[in-house]
Amino acid sequence: MKDFLVEITTDVPQDVPAEEVDRRRAAETARARELAATGRLFRLWRPVGEKRSIGIWRAADEAELRTDVLGTLPLWPWMTAVVTPLEPHPNDPSTHT
Repeated sequence: MKDFLVEITTDVPQDVPAEEVDRRRAAETARARELAATGRLFRLWRPVGEKRSIGIWRAADEAELRTDVLGTLPLWPWMTAVVTPLEPHPNDPSTHT
């Protein structure tokens, strides 16, 4: 699997009922846990004071990431994602002991 840096911004349309948003957010939490358990969601952060998220996600390629991973998120229809493929850096401390 390859690593991807993914920046996600969620913009819920104003006409969506609060109950629907709450239902999807709860489902989103459950789905994120499932994706983490399968190694697809590796890390996730939220910049202080912002509503966007930044994460390290894993998939075979970007197409799979967008369809089979991110596309399964309940909030995905309201999300905009910037995907950056990553590769190891020669000076990555995790590769040196």
